[in-house]
Amino acid sequence: DGIPGGRVEEVLGRVDLAAAANRRVRGFSLGMRQRLGLAAALLGDPQVLLLDEPANGLDPAGIAWLRGLLRGLAAEGRTVVVASHVLSEIAQTADQVVIVNEGELRFEGTLHELGGTSDALESAFLTMTTSQG
Repeated sequence: DGIPGGRVEEVLGRVDLAAAANRRVRGFSLGMRQRLGLAAALLGDPQVLLLDEPANGLDPAGIAWLRGLLRGLAAEGRTVVVASHVLSEIAQTADQVVIVNEGELRFEGTLHELGGTSDALESAFLTMTTSQG
């Protein structure tokens, strides 16, 4: 069936790449490539998104933009799963936190259950991933 007409332009606009629609990807910065990857993920209008380190290569303004995009997607009722080592970003963005270490689920719950702050998340992460208890 293909992609509906106008969907590519809509998604490029959503990730702030509409002005670069006719440029070659090889000329894109790392941050632009990250945005393009997000556009590709959104193209099929998925209800669940799995993103691995989506803030990689983004400058501070790009990270703030990403935070808003992820919150917007969640507000639309989509499930957004983000794998990241940037715990401060997870603390500012996530509703639920899952900590996995060496393939083992170490924690699943809310940020509030971990203490409600970025520092608490970092402390819990370090405790759960460096000890066997």
